Amino acid sequence: MHREQLETTATLIRRVQDGDDDARSVLVERCLPLLRRWAHGRLPAFGRDLAETDDLVQTTFIRALGGVDRFHPRRQGAFLAYLRQILLNAVRDEIRKSRRGPDTVSLEEEPVDPQPSVHDHLAGDATFEAYEKAMETLGLRQREAVILRIEFGMTFPEIAAELDIASANAARMQVSRGLVKIAETMGP
Repeated sequence: MHREQLETTATLIRRVQDGDDDARSVLVERCLPLLRRWAHGRLPAFGRDLAETDDLVQTTFIRALGGVDRFHPRRQGAFLAYLRQILLNAVRDEIRKSRRGPDTVSLEEEPVDPQPSVHDHLAGDATFEAYEKAMETLGLRQREAVILRIEFGMTFPEIAAELDIASANAARMQVSRGLVKIAETMGP
C-alpha cells in the first residue's frame, strides 16, 4: 500500500501546511470524488445555469486550500466537515444570486439532469432546515459519520478509517443510531 493511502487526512493537512505540494495533490485527489458526489444535484434546477457541480467543487477547494494554513484539525474527519460547510455556503450563495438576479433565457438548450437534486427531494427550505437542526442534536463524531455516509456516500470501512473508528461495523452502528435520532427529531 502506498504511503498516501495510509496517511490520514489530518496528516496530509499538516504536510500541506508545511508546504508539501505532493501532499496537497494527494489531499485534493482523495477528497475530490467525495466532494463531487456530495455536490451533485445540490443546486436546484433554477440555479443550475449559474453554476455547475464542478464549479462549486472548484470554488470549495480554492476557499479551503486558501485557508488551510489557518485550519487545525482537532479530530479525524474535520477537513471533510470543513469542505462540506464551504460547499454548502457556496450552494446557498448561488441560490441567493439566482433569486436576486433577473430571469434569464438560455440561447441553447441544455440537457436536463435526469436525477432530481437533493433540493428537489426536499419539500422546501423548511425541511432542509429541520434536517440541519436535527443534525445538530447528534454528537460531533456521530454527525460526521452520518455526513460521510449519507452526504459523501462513503462505505462503512472508509468511514471507520477516516474517523479512526475501531471497525466498519462500529461505523455502521454510529450511522444507524444517528439516522434514528434524526428521524425521531424531525418527526412525522
